[in-house]
Amino acid sequence: MPVIHEFDPPERFVAGTVGEPGGRTFFLQARSGQRVVSVALEKQQVAVLAERIDELLDEVMASTGNETLIPAVAPVGLDDSEPLEQPIDEQFRAGTMTLSWDPGIARVVIEVFPLTDAADEEEDTEPEEVFLVRIEAGHARAFVKRAALVLDAGRPDCPFCGNPIDPDGHLCVRANGFRRRDPS
Repeated sequence: MPVIHEFDPPERFVAGTVGEPGGRTFFLQARSGQRVVSVALEKQQVAVLAERIDELLDEVMASTGNETLIPAVAPVGLDDSEPLEQPIDEQFRAGTMTLSWDPGIARVVIEVFPLTDAADEEEDTEPEEVFLVRIEAGHARAFVKRAALVLDAGRPDCPFCGNPIDPDGHLCVRANGFRRRDPS
C-alpha cells in the first residue's frame, strides 16, 4: 500500500523553482498547516500540467454550462507570488501524473507518482508514494497563472531557433555557428 501525501484541499498549492535560470530545479509544493510536501519535476512537466489544468477547466465550463462555478481566469485575491516554503525537502521526483475533474466535490484532482525505472513499470508494481491534491477551480486557475510566471522567469528564448539563451549567448543552429546574444 503506497504512502499517500493527500491535500484535500491544501491551504497552498504552487509550482516554484530553486536556483538561477539555466540551473533551476522545479517543484510542486502543497501545504496544510505545518505539513509541507515538495515534489521535484521537470520544467516541461510544469508547463504540461498547467496547460492541461486550463484545458480541463475550459472543458468542464463548456460541458456543464457553468452550473458549477468555474472562473474563466484566476480570481482576484488568489494570486500567490511568495517563494516556496522552506526548507524544501524533496519527497520524490515526479514521473507519471494524472489529472481529472471530480464533479461530486467540484474539484480538480492531481495525482503525481514517483519516477520509476522502466523495469518497474513492466512489472506493474504499485508505487511507493503518491502525491494527491484536490483543488477548487479558482485555485486551479491561480496555479496555472503562477506556473506561467514561473516558466517565463527563465532564460529568454532565441528568436531564431527557440533554444534558451545563456547570459554569455549560445551557438544558434540557424546562425551557421555564430554566437547569438540576448537581443535586449
